[in-house]
Amino acid sequence: MNFTSKRALLIAPFYMLFEFFLLKYIFLLVGGIDEAYILILTLFIGLIHFMPLIFESKKSRGITRFLTVIDGIWMWASLMFLMDIVFIYIVARFISMPFEVILILLMIVPVLGIYNYWKGHNLVVHEKTIELANLERDISIAHLSDIHFGSLRHRKIIRDIADRLNGIDCDLAIISGDLADGTSVVEPDDFMAFRNVGMPVVFTPGNHDFYMGIDDVIAACRKAGIIVLDNQSMEFGCLNIHGIIFSFDDKGKPELDESLIKRDLTNVLIYHVPYCWEEFSEMGFDVQLSGHTHGGQFYPAVWFGNLIFKYNKGLFKNDLGRYLHVTTGVGATATPMRWGTDSEIVVLRLKRF
Repeated sequence: MNFTSKRALLIAPFYMLFEFFLLKYIFLLVGGIDEAYILILTLFIGLIHFMPLIFESKKSRGITRFLTVIDGIWMWASLMFLMDIVFIYIVARFISMPFEVILILLMIVPVLGIYNYWKGHNLVVHEKTIELANLERDISIAHLSDIHFGSLRHRKIIRDIADRLNGIDCDLAIISGDLADGTSVVEPDDFMAFRNVGMPVVFTPGNHDFYMGIDDVIAACRKAGIIVLDNQSMEFGCLNIHGIIFSFDDKGKPELDESLIKRDLTNVLIYHVPYCWEEFSEMGFDVQLSGHTHGGQFYPAVWFGNLIFKYNKGLFKNDLGRYLHVTTGVGATATPMRWGTDSEIVVLRLKRF
């Protein structure tokens, strides 16, 4: 059993217990229902949450991907309903709330869900400028991360990204981890749309790429012509690009040899997580490209993301004149919803000054 399935099996009893009481209190607001029916509905929700993972780990199918999307939407809705009913019950302790008002408050969740689902699938392109004194010539990088190819978003997200990259004026594209989600098996042809991209595509794995099998991810990348930097370096014009894998096996600072820094070039580091920027910057890396955080992906997680991660999203510059860029990512994890963050490709215009 792979990592994703084990994790889902471990949390399934707690998830189903949460769902049982959530449904109970939602139904109490609208008149109540026999707990036996709630138990049946809870078991059904639990099966939809866990069973598709078993089948997707062997072969991805449309029906199991559909069930995964339904499960992801409901998980998001469960969190929203929880906040909704807590608010309702607190207010009801002080004032009498008409039934019609309760229904309107409950309906906010599905209405908000439509926007969140659209937001999660609306891929946008942003541009940011990075000014570097040691840059030999202007160069542009399309930075993307956290594509999360898997059960929630399958081959269509790869085609959409490839089409969008072909409409961008850039010198190369860099994917800073989590190309795969780890919720479905990766077949050799799954990333083939990238072969038609009219610029080099460079990729360094992140933690999710290991969940279902890193070898399959790398094999699919190489078949699609994607350059994989697995703790390796490459030169591209005036850039020296080094990629460090991140798999959660070692959460400490990666041991890097300062000989990796090439003083006559601009040094770019690909590292999935926005960690150790200060150390890497002092070592001599001019630009660090990261993802992982999704910017929190949706409210209220966005607020927690700002607390958990020192660099949650955006472009940062330190006193040494070096940069960290943390993208909010293209895809999504667990639920296909976004709110307060974009599904984005960021064009970084590196300019000499």
